[in-house]
Amino acid sequence: MFDFVDSAAFNHEQGQRARKLFAAVVLAALDDAIADDKKFGNGPEQIARWARSRDGREVLTCAGIDPNERVVAGLMEFVGKGVRTSVALSREESERRQQQLNVAAA
Repeated sequence: MFDFVDSAAFNHEQGQRARKLFAAVVLAALDDAIADDKKFGNGPEQIARWARSRDGREVLTCAGIDPNERVVAGLMEFVGKGVRTSVALSREESERRQQQLNVAAA
């Protein structure tokens, strides 16, 4: 009985690690598209092409993201903003955005 529980916990942990790995691949693809956007001006189209491709859909699915058109539109919008993922995910950026929303609401 305990072997089954240990095995299930181990498998769940391995699955979580794999999901995080694929999420890192998605973040890297976003950063690449942002770099392409700054260099060539075609970043949103690049990320859309990747997300709609067979490999892109597979990576998004393995990362726990449903690869539908709404997600593709969100990825394109994110790339269009031009903020790198490391900056967008930082606490300082989150606090800055929240402060801007508070000022706009007042």
